[in-house]
Amino acid sequence: MIDLRLLREDPDRVRASQRARGEGVALVDALLSADERRRSSGVRFDELRSEQKSIGKLISKASADEKAELLKKTGQLAADVKAADAEQHEADEETKRLLLQLGNLVHPDVPVGGEEDFVVLETHGTIRDFGAEGFEPKDHLELGEALGAIDVERGAKVSGSRFYYLTGVGALLELALVNAAIAQATEAGFIPMLTPALVRPRAMEGTGFLGQAAENVYHLEKDDYYLVGTSEVPLAAYHMDEILDADKLPLRYAGFSPCFRREAGTYGKDTRGIFRVHQFDKVEMFSYVNPEDAENEHQRLLEWEKQWLTGLELPFQVIDVASADLGSSASRKFDCEAWIPTQGKYRELTSASNCDGFQARRLSVRMRDGKKVQPLATLNGTLCAVPRTIVAILENHQLADGSVRVPEVLRPYLGGREVLEPISK
Repeated sequence: MIDLRLLREDPDRVRASQRARGEGVALVDALLSADERRRSSGVRFDELRSEQKSIGKLISKASADEKAELLKKTGQLAADVKAADAEQHEADEETKRLLLQLGNLVHPDVPVGGEEDFVVLETHGTIRDFGAEGFEPKDHLELGEALGAIDVERGAKVSGSRFYYLTGVGALLELALVNAAIAQATEAGFIPMLTPALVRPRAMEGTGFLGQAAENVYHLEKDDYYLVGTSEVPLAAYHMDEILDADKLPLRYAGFSPCFRREAGTYGKDTRGIFRVHQFDKVEMFSYVNPEDAENEHQRLLEWEKQWLTGLELPFQVIDVASADLGSSASRKFDCEAWIPTQGKYRELTSASNCDGFQARRLSVRMRDGKKVQPLATLNGTLCAVPRTIVAILENHQLADGSVRVPEVLRPYLGGREVLEPISK
């Protein structure tokens, strides 16, 4: 959530952020009104309680006639205090409810617009000319099935559409990617973490996934648990309700977890293969930093993602995501999109988001710098979303005979394999 003081002092900035996100500004005005009622009812309650205490001290010293009058007034004050307390509580709850609906403030450098209004910041690598090489590229599913690496038919039989099996070299490729990603993150100073896949409502709400993203979240109603769509959620909640020493920041974690997404609103999109699925594994970077260092950390996360994709020898571009496509928690987000030959376009593989103090306020994660205690900043960055990375590797590194060249960075994790071929039965 944003700082209420900022809302009071500069409501026009918050309204502008809402417009940039494509959301209404009425929420800002409703929140200002609720906050004013919360503060004024609090003042009223404090005044009545003070008067109540003062009269209580007078009763023991009052005459009989005065005492009767004071007791009568005390009775009325008790009713007024109870009413003021109820009003304060109601206004406080309304303020909290509205505040949780408000997205993070959009960074001033973010391009304004929707999904297609991103700005390309960088382009890396060379797109292969398969025509010049004398063959037509196959898509990842055709390659994966021929290699005995991907089985979507049995995935659908067992679990439904958008589920899959990774088999043989497909399973080995996932394990190689995960181990290589964790190795890179560990080398960069991240603490590797295996995180819970089920979280309580506060963890999901605190990271901002029960707002506009709620339709894509799986909820286990009987137990009131949520399946995470990213290990960002348990990593953000790891230090919930804690105060961290500023001199120990940054704290960096690399979480590996299964991820679950309903993919609501994507009917008919990416139905072939494993690009858009309901369950997948991912390695996620997460940082707790001093707010003053948040923008620098954002660039560092992006550099680690670029290092990863460069090591996989994938052509990719870096985009500055437009305001209406940020998600509620991010103030700014950079995506790395890999070239997918059979689609003839770049597709998202990784994201790096700066959430400033938005998640920290919701989860009550603070830092102590001397005598000052304040919310810190949180950031997250995908290092390896496994299925999409497999898609990019198979299509970009395929050979004319249907085998797939293994990027050098992965070979130590694949038993020295230089080429992916079917595992003999």
